Amino acid sequence: MYPQDLQIDWLKCFIAVVDAGSMSNAATQVHRSQSAVSMQIRKLETAVGRQLLVRDARRHQLTADGQMLLGYARRMLDLHNEAQAVFHGNQLTGRVRLGVPDDYAAKYLTPVLKRFAHHYGAVEIELDCEQSTSLIPRVERGDLDLALVSRDHPRRGTLLFHEPMVWIGSPQFEAWRRDPLPIAVYESTSLARRSAINSLALQGRRYKVVYNSSSLAGQIAAVESGLAIAVLTQCSAPRHLAILGSEHGLGPLEPMEVSVYRCRASQGSAAVDSLHELLIKTLRHSAAH
Repeated sequence: MYPQDLQIDWLKCFIAVVDAGSMSNAATQVHRSQSAVSMQIRKLETAVGRQLLVRDARRHQLTADGQMLLGYARRMLDLHNEAQAVFHGNQLTGRVRLGVPDDYAAKYLTPVLKRFAHHYGAVEIELDCEQSTSLIPRVERGDLDLALVSRDHPRRGTLLFHEPMVWIGSPQFEAWRRDPLPIAVYESTSLARRSAINSLALQGRRYKVVYNSSSLAGQIAAVESGLAIAVLTQCSAPRHLAILGSEHGLGPLEPMEVSVYRCRASQGSAAVDSLHELLIKTLRHSAAH
């Protein structure tokens, strides 16, 4: 008996679940129902005779066999898309200059770039990682085509989602017990810095800025060393550090409005159009889950 052929649709659904982390998120990407995606995965597992995915508390994870198949699946789809582009003349080329803060890059940008590269491998991406306060003026000057930013006013770009802000501290040092409270902050124009100081002012709690850094790594280092506590986006808070709240004498923080901001000069670029559309489509959906 000959092995069963691996269908392109099965592989598309498999990769979508891996990249999106769940059947429901993958369903939107491949324009199918969640039950249809689940069925395609079952057919693929039957064809290879192995379990490819397991479900934990929050998302689908690859088994060892699934990890092995993933590389083949991506290569097969790359060849499939390349062949379609040759015969249908829809090969997209060009360059996109993209900016993103460090704290949004891993969680939010990585899955988008994976999908974009899969469909538009001939497009060159230039990526700059800086704080939103640096990225926004670069988009306005036309130095960047697109940027994922924490927006500083309601009309800045297209709103994607609200990112929670959290206080973090090291359980080893318990810096939150000190008076005045030692805090690590970003640069003076930072929205996170403003949010932290406003929250402490509303509480009437005494504080002292003991550390300034424009980098995420610098903020985390200050907290890990016991020098201070800090305010970070929830997506960037390391698991080994404690998220602090009212039980630690700290008040709530306003969430960040995360948007995609596009420069006017990039209008008419098909490559920028495609990435801009994918950012909106992917992040508006994933943030809702």
